[in-house]
Amino acid sequence: MNITELLTCLQIQHDEAAAQAGDLRSQIEHLTAALAEARLAELATARKVISEAAPAGIEPAPPETSTAYQAIVNAFNQHPGRAFRARELHELLGMPTDEATVNITRSRLGRLTRQGFLTQPGRGRYQKRT
Repeated sequence: MNITELLTCLQIQHDEAAAQAGDLRSQIEHLTAALAEARLAELATARKVISEAAPAGIEPAPPETSTAYQAIVNAFNQHPGRAFRARELHELLGMPTDEATVNITRSRLGRLTRQGFLTQPGRGRYQKRT
């Protein structure tokens, strides 16, 4: 086999692999959409079952409008130049300052840092990314 034949063979294999990759991408998009639709159907069914099982005349509690993450981000938005420790953030937000709760907030702060919302200017200190 000479170089030209080898290059031709490699080009054919490349083209076949590219075509297969395109087909797989198309299948992934189709399956992703099908999974999303199935999940929506499951959620609709769950909502229907729960609403039918709930006692009549009782209004469900409104959904919580502010999660802990939202409260944390809001605090940093209100004090963009300030660096907080987890315990200081709890005191500012009026949250419990027991060690277990503060550790959960430390975990949340770490996640927000990894996601790029916060920076860590010093050990245990967190600040809004500017």
